Amino acid sequence: MEQVAALAVFIPMLIGAGGNAGAQAATACVRALAVGEVRGSDLLKVIWRECRVGLVLGSLLASLGLVVGTLVVSAKIALVVGITLVLICGWAATIGGTMRQTAADRPGSRLRPNGHHPGVDATGLVIYFLTAKAVIGI
Repeated sequence: MEQVAALAVFIPMLIGAGGNAGAQAATACVRALAVGEVRGSDLLKVIWRECRVGLVLGSLLASLGLVVGTLVVSAKIALVVGITLVLICGWAATIGGTMRQTAADRPGSRLRPNGHHPGVDATGLVIYFLTAKAVIGI
């Protein structure tokens, strides 16, 4: 139960990191679409670029998360948080960067004004708890 409580402490940070990564990717892609750097047919190119950027961003955040997590809770929880930051940022940047190309002009799109989709937060939590299950075994 103590590990679950420790994991819960990091949920707002993880959701925030994913939201920021997704919004940043969406903004960059909207700009690229507006100035003609990419087109709708460049979807695979955008996925590859945004996934790499998200993984790098997640890796930088993970290094900070590992230090803070180790000092605040435990090394195992810190490892879960670090791995999750890398995965969530990569996932959110990929989705955020591609959603404008695939859904923004479609009527009934559920994009938030900042380009982030609520489903990304939910999948981020799934990634977090699956990572915790794999690393800690809970």
